[in-house]
Amino acid sequence: MIVSDRTHVELVTADDAEPIFAYYQRNETHLRPWEPARVPDHHSLEAWQARAAAQESNNASGSSYHFAIRLTGCAEIIGLCNFNDVTRGAFLACYLGYSIDHNHEGRGLMYEALSVTIPAVFDRYGLHRVMANYMPANTRSGALLERLGFEKEGYARKYLKIADVWEDHVLTSLIRSSGNTYGG
Repeated sequence: MIVSDRTHVELVTADDAEPIFAYYQRNETHLRPWEPARVPDHHSLEAWQARAAAQESNNASGSSYHFAIRLTGCAEIIGLCNFNDVTRGAFLACYLGYSIDHNHEGRGLMYEALSVTIPAVFDRYGLHRVMANYMPANTRSGALLERLGFEKEGYARKYLKIADVWEDHVLTSLIRSSGNTYGG
């Protein structure tokens, strides 16, 4: 478990399927503009039971790390963060993805959770670079990444198909170094 003042962050297990299902039920409309178009049953309980079990397996194998964010002392998931596509060898990098419950947006909770989770990921899993890309229209995400110390590295036109539209993305990364404060 990774702890901040107001949150605790834990690797997803198969037991998290129902709380993640509930999270997406509450936030389907809120998250839709920032995610790829989904098939109708993508966020069903059955799909999340399979996906949470797969995420637990990926966590164990080190191919990705999926975390659930909760308020301290609460069981409800209020956010998710994922360190995906972990590449070892000379690269030692991954891609960061995250989302927060619409009821908790704007309170600094994602910043707080990521500011303790990113250093833990660097230290525990030996990574060198975390990359995070965001759509220019997602100013909250851009401000969060900047606050965490991510640096802009480029701009990719029509980078990902989000909500059935090919969207441009700003490319950023945070590189592990002894001088990083990780947004702290």
